Amino acid sequence: MARGSRTKDVQPAEPARNYAPRGIAALLAPVVRPAFRKRAPAAAHLLADWESLAGQELSALAAPVKFAGGTLTLACTGPAAMELQHLAPQIISRLNQAVGQTMVERLRFIRQSPGIEPPKPIPAPSALATPPAGLPDGPLGEALARLYQGIKNPG
Repeated sequence: MARGSRTKDVQPAEPARNYAPRGIAALLAPVVRPAFRKRAPAAAHLLADWESLAGQELSALAAPVKFAGGTLTLACTGPAAMELQHLAPQIISRLNQAVGQTMVERLRFIRQSPGIEPPKPIPAPSALATPPAGLPDGPLGEALARLYQGIKNPG
């Protein structure tokens, strides 16, 4: 150290904060950019709106699991996979047309129940179970009666 010179611990100044109003795009860009790098918005649209894009018949047979590198992976049962494999060119064409760009190049099928079941019919009011006698009066009794009916008549 040179004589007569004093060194101070100089810390870098913190950048000034801007508290002025900003547009939502400026706030959302840093948040959504990593998600869009992983999955393009069109691919997210394909997975989220599967039933409307694929149609009722196809969505009853298969469910999308993953989309990467132009390959759409569909979960379906074994017999459905064979049927869908023969229809692959038509399915790919329909999906690309619905999305508005050529995204899906190949279909891959995995043997797995798609987990899509048709909605259960609502039981007729006369079929609803009557709650047991002796329930308390008031809101508690009504809640217990609804709980009992929900257990006896799920759906």
